[in-house]
Amino acid sequence: MKILVIEDEHALADTLRRAISSDGHWVDVAHDGHTGLDLALTGGYEVIVLDLMLPGLGGLDVCRRLRIHDQHALVLILTAKDSEYDEADGLDAGADDYLTKPFSLLVLLARLRALGRRAGRERPSTLQVGDLTLDVVARLCKRGEQTVELTAREVEVLGCLLAADGGTVSKQDILDEVWDSPADLDPNIVEVYVSSLRKKVDAPFGRHTIRTVRGIGYRLAPDAP
Repeated sequence: MKILVIEDEHALADTLRRAISSDGHWVDVAHDGHTGLDLALTGGYEVIVLDLMLPGLGGLDVCRRLRIHDQHALVLILTAKDSEYDEADGLDAGADDYLTKPFSLLVLLARLRALGRRAGRERPSTLQVGDLTLDVVARLCKRGEQTVELTAREVEVLGCLLAADGGTVSKQDILDEVWDSPADLDPNIVEVYVSSLRKKVDAPFGRHTIRTVRGIGYRLAPDAP
């Protein structure tokens, strides 16, 4: 997943960045509300980890403005405020989850994975990058007006990549999203399906839409003929 951390405590922000990156995600960091909001509105993030006590623009205001702009990234609030009223305020502002400090990094990463699965379930029925489209309900893939025949598993892998909206998707995220028992599988199986997809949706059309992000996973980028 592509994740944005908005946290003004630099040491904590760095700890979060390293922990989330080690779990296979792409992470950007902002240390104040205004910078965080600008990144959130333009960066194509799937999940935003948001502290409430921020300089410049508070976390609740950041969350409200995201929703006003119809930004649908899932928001996990981090805060030292632990009353039920504070939690209610955060959820009412548009947050999707709420975690109080101090917290376990293990729990934080599990919450982020859960939000990632939720984001996958909420994806629209038609996904697109450039002229590559996928109707996930009809399981129909097209490059421009030409239909591309894909297997059921290839449809699911491509859907996972398209749903990231330009963000980087790790091999582990693809395994978790597409396979029923990912713990029993070699992550390199993802490479097999990505290679097959490239041969079907890229190579015949002279494209390079499926990009490798070394050490992390894959992302899709518009690629003109």
